[in-house]
Formats: sequence, structure tokens, C-alpha cells
Amino acid sequence: MHRPLELHRSAFPGRPAFDTAVSRALLWRVADGSLAESLRLYRPDDVLAFSVQDRTRPGFARAVEAARARGFAPVLRLAGGRAAVFHSGTLAFAWSAPIRDARLGIRERFESMATLAADALRRLGVDARVGEVAGEYCPGAWSVNARGLTKLVGVGQRLVRGAAHVGGVVVVRGHERVRAVLEPVYRELGFEFDPRTVGSVEAEVGDVTPEHVTEALLAEFRRRTTGIVEAELDAETLALAARLEAQHRATAAPPGVLARLPETG
Repeated sequence: MHRPLELHRSAFPGRPAFDTAVSRALLWRVADGSLAESLRLYRPDDVLAFSVQDRTRPGFARAVEAARARGFAPVLRLAGGRAAVFHSGTLAFAWSAPIRDARLGIRERFESMATLAADALRRLGVDARVGEVAGEYCPGAWSVNARGLTKLVGVGQRLVRGAAHVGGVVVVRGHERVRAVLEPVYRELGFEFDPRTVGSVEAEVGDVTPEHVTEALLAEFRRRTTGIVEAELDAETLALAARLEAQHRATAAPPGVLARLPETG
């Protein structure tokens, strides 16, 4: 019998690495069958989310300090790609689904999440399109943009044996803050970046809140699933996240050293 999608809204202010660890713990628990397919939607802290690949860059330590100097806590996120920004004016999402073969369906999951996000933003009046904008931060074919000019949503994916995580961030408001911190961080990492490509939902349609975007995303998930149930994070998931928390604090690493996250729990 199909189990409904479990919706989690919990956030953990003041513990940015723990927030990331919770999403990873959900992924592992979905993978081993302990939990049903899950969707987490939450308001994050001010965070600069580095990928483990970013740690190989010679300027990584300076990028970490640049983020801290501007009030953004550096963390290591689950997915690959390049550094991205989360803050109180954004909406974070983490979708974990069971899979039989990690080699199959990667493109389909990217396409599904990006299309869903674009459809949700169209509900709010945004001319939302799927595709990379030249010069965008954390570039990817499955970004969601406005009018082909500014990036609004970043989407990343991580696989473990038995489950896939598709996560990312919607910039609802405060795109100026995203630009301001990414400029020095990308400069230190040695990545090309055009600050003009950073946009927000608010810049497109006026007054809008993360709650509005949450409801639009949920409306699209409801169109695509057989049911959604609100769920609290259980004690086992929180305990696992506590054990993983330290692994998601971004600290300096020697150039060329990749701090890999374990693939299974």
C-alpha cells in the first residue's frame, strides 16, 4: 500500500549545521525504510552552504571567513555544485524519496523538482522558467529563473543506497543580501559570478512571503501525489541528526583534500 508523503516543517534556529544534518538524517531513514517519502519545507538561518567540492578550492578558508564576516554561518550541504545562500527571506526544501537503483532517474528527479518549483512560482504570478542563467551562482540546468534573467531557485541532488535527496532554496525576498555575501565568497573561491543574475520572487511580483511560496509548492506537490500528511520529526531522526551535526560544520581543509560525507548510514 502506498504511504503518503510526510511533510516536516521543523527548523532549528541557531543550529545551522544541525538543520542540514536533519535533512541528511531523513534521507538515511527513508533509505532504510524507517520513514516514508518525506518533504521538508522550512525557514533557514543565515547560512552560506558550501559543497564538499568547494573545500578543494585554494581560497576555501578565506571564503569561509568572508561568509562569517558578513553574518552567514558556513555549513557543508548535502548536494554538490557550488556555494549557495540561505537566509530568513528564503525557503529551504528537502525532498527524500525511496529508490531501487541510484543510477536510474537522476535526470527525472531534477526535472520533476525544477518543473514543480516553476509551476508553483507561476501560481504567484512569476514568469518562471527552468534553465541556467549565464553568470548565475551555483549554475545548473535545473535552476529556476525569472524571465530568463535572474535565478530564483537552486536545485541539487544527493544519492545514497535506497533513497535520493533533492533539495535547494527559493529566494523569496532579500536578494540583495544574497548578492552581497556571494560576491566576496565567489571571488575567494575563484568562481565567475554575475551579481545581476540574483533575483527574488518579491522582486518579480511585489509583496510575498515564504509562507505564500510554501503553500504554492504544497499545492503542486498535492497535484502530483496521492496524499500529504503533516508529521513531527521522531526521536530517532533527531538523534541521528545530532550525531551527524559536526560533519556539516564548514571548516578549512588543505587544498585538494575532499572531505567526503558517508554515502550510507
